[in-house]
Amino acid sequence: MVHDSRLLLAAGRASTGVAVIAGTGSAAWGKNAEGEEARAGGWGFLLGDEGSGYWLGREAVRHSLRRMNKGLEPDGLTAALLESCGVDDPNKLIALFHSEDTDRRYWAQRATAVVETAREGLEISRQLLDQAGRDLAELAAQAVRQLGLPGPVILGGGLGMNVEPLQSAFRAGLAAHGITDVRVLDQEPVFGVLRIVAELP
Repeated sequence: MVHDSRLLLAAGRASTGVAVIAGTGSAAWGKNAEGEEARAGGWGFLLGDEGSGYWLGREAVRHSLRRMNKGLEPDGLTAALLESCGVDDPNKLIALFHSEDTDRRYWAQRATAVVETAREGLEISRQLLDQAGRDLAELAAQAVRQLGLPGPVILGGGLGMNVEPLQSAFRAGLAAHGITDVRVLDQEPVFGVLRIVAELP
């Protein structure tokens, strides 16, 4: 079975390099010309998934609960999150977060509240997207170092392919490591199957 990260690398028209998935979860995987492989992240939502949709959704909840604890009124992010969750009080987010009816995919979908309010100019949402991009860049840099590669690094996944502020932070984070061959996937990873098949002996 070919895992998603390898498909992403192939869909990015590269046979060597590092692929980073930023979707519900997050992970980096790469391969060099010697056939050595490396990965970073991919530990699951309890241990990692930095920069993922789930991470953004969870951080939006935590932000909202911190404001509640400080006695502050809901800001734009909290209001968007409450509307997305169909509740009217930040306190209700606690039970909802721990409910059996909401899984990691549910909270990953709440990342839209962060993306939309960042687009409207809300600073906390912009900060969260910036942190997500830089966390993903750190995963990529770890895999790059393991493989001794200059690049390329290819970013994919629903968030990675569609959220420009996250992409910008990702590029900036990698530039700080001296990695400048950075690409955003422009087609679905499934198209990587064709390249992988073409490379078979």
